[in-house]
Amino acid sequence: MLIKDILSVLEQMAPLAYAEDFDNVGLLTGSPDTTATGVLVCHDALESVIDEAINKNCNLVVCFHPILFSGLKKITGKNYVERAIIKAIKNDIAIYAVHTALDNHQYGVNKIFCDALGLTNTKVLIPKENYIRKLVTYTIPENHTKLRNALFDAGAGNIGNYENCSFNSQGLGTYQGNENSNPEVGNRGEFMENTEIKIEVTFEKHLESKILKALFSNHVYEEVAYEIYSLNNSHQNIGLGMTGEFTEPMEEKAFLNFVKDKMQAGGIRHSAYTGKPIKKVAVLGGSGSFAIKNAIASEADAFLTADLKYHQFYEAEGKLLLADIGHFESERYTKNYIVDYLTKKIPNFAFILSEENTNPVKYL
Repeated sequence: MLIKDILSVLEQMAPLAYAEDFDNVGLLTGSPDTTATGVLVCHDALESVIDEAINKNCNLVVCFHPILFSGLKKITGKNYVERAIIKAIKNDIAIYAVHTALDNHQYGVNKIFCDALGLTNTKVLIPKENYIRKLVTYTIPENHTKLRNALFDAGAGNIGNYENCSFNSQGLGTYQGNENSNPEVGNRGEFMENTEIKIEVTFEKHLESKILKALFSNHVYEEVAYEIYSLNNSHQNIGLGMTGEFTEPMEEKAFLNFVKDKMQAGGIRHSAYTGKPIKKVAVLGGSGSFAIKNAIASEADAFLTADLKYHQFYEAEGKLLLADIGHFESERYTKNYIVDYLTKKIPNFAFILSEENTNPVKYL
């Protein structure tokens, strides 16, 4: 099996197009055409993790955080990033990062977070904007079903819990081909009025080339008439953060102790108690201070995230309990999820969970 075969499965798990623009996801080092000897899955691809990969005969390291985040002008081994990259390249080890591609996935980091706490009725906290597009095309009735099904197969027509969604209407199309035309219906030079079916489907923007390939491959017209629109609709299943609910509410202190235990947090910093029971919880794995207002707007009783600054605790405004449980802790179970996913998809290959604890924060 080649490394690129495993990367294809990883991109099914967390499409790179879901990642935030600032991020650096995907293959960071190595060649996708190399034969894979083993895969080590970790949180951070530090030098110690590369050593672990060497010792366990793994030439692909799949990490959550990208070890290469900003550009490097020199690679001399002067810091932990450069040392890890040098060792990986010297030992022909590929590094692949998922980060916000998995953050934004409906079954990714924040669903894993919710599941660890036993939260149900989960919904995306900050849906992704400007990600949905709409295709409109026209064809003859005889071609309608084949063309529409091809568009579905390419990924069009998925809305929430529904698939194969489209709108179809019948109308009158007109055309007149010149002397170089080869019309499917009628003759060149002849003005035609013909019954046509209008097909309308939505799709995620990263699928556009695949959708257009299906359109052109399955349409019978010599010249395919189509339109693509960018929609302002939010994508309800892609985005940062998530909300969920407990079956039974908890008292605030009991809730924080429960979270500390479940997420194995060394400590929790939190805002003043509100005096209200905790039933609805907003979560955002990693640095989530930007989402405090979103959590309040969602009417959550508590917001769990990491990397909060002093003044940001004031932003709770007594409307919810704001808790910083630690960056690593909020993403703790992500690497387990990746290993489980890959093992289910490729059961006859070795996927190894890293034993290295790469959390840089220690507690006294």
